[in-house]
Amino acid sequence: MNTLTKYLTGLGLGAALTLTAGTAMAEGACGTFTNADGVVEHLACSTAPIDFTNKGSLQNGAKMFMNYCAGCHSAKYVRHSRIAKDLEIPPELVEKYLMVTTDQIGDHINAEIDPEIQASWFGAAPPDLSLESRLRGDDWVYTYLLSFYEDPSRPWGANNLVLANAAMPHVLHNLQEDLSKEEFETEVGDLVNFMAWMAEPVRHDRQVIGFFVIIFLLVLLIPVYLLNKEFWKDIK
Repeated sequence: MNTLTKYLTGLGLGAALTLTAGTAMAEGACGTFTNADGVVEHLACSTAPIDFTNKGSLQNGAKMFMNYCAGCHSAKYVRHSRIAKDLEIPPELVEKYLMVTTDQIGDHINAEIDPEIQASWFGAAPPDLSLESRLRGDDWVYTYLLSFYEDPSRPWGANNLVLANAAMPHVLHNLQEDLSKEEFETEVGDLVNFMAWMAEPVRHDRQVIGFFVIIFLLVLLIPVYLLNKEFWKDIK
């Protein structure tokens, strides 16, 4: 078993590896790489635990984002006040613990470090994360954050199976070392849940409303069908 496969097995992702050779990326795969034996390995996406009704998860995800992401990444389409309102966090707690780059709760989330300085460090400024989960997909982001591994050849000592040679350091490394595999996956899941909420705060409401709209249309179909039948019976 090669080093990368051992690493994935330790994360509980070993079973998600599909081994093929010389083929395109398998459907549903998040990444592909060649192992030490020259075999192409496809890493299937893990399912992100998205649940907008779980306020505890979203609140912890907000804390994770501010602690580990907001130093480099912005979320320019999200206001701190919206976080307080939608995630049911008292505004005074948001101001005390979740506002690291501003003192105005109505401000958007901006990166703590100047993007130009970051570009000189990483080669490019880290992207804004407001819509990242909509761009990449919730499962892709979740799998990406779980797929860092040690790589001494990289400038920051880490690489990623989903996005090879990513400029981003493994910022969750210390957290991963301190927690069990299950605990770490839960923390990352909460973070991705919050990122999914940032990308579309009304998604849950849209899905619920859409469900009831479909039910309404199906019920409405019955009288419409009967009325149409009654209208045309004499004409035919």
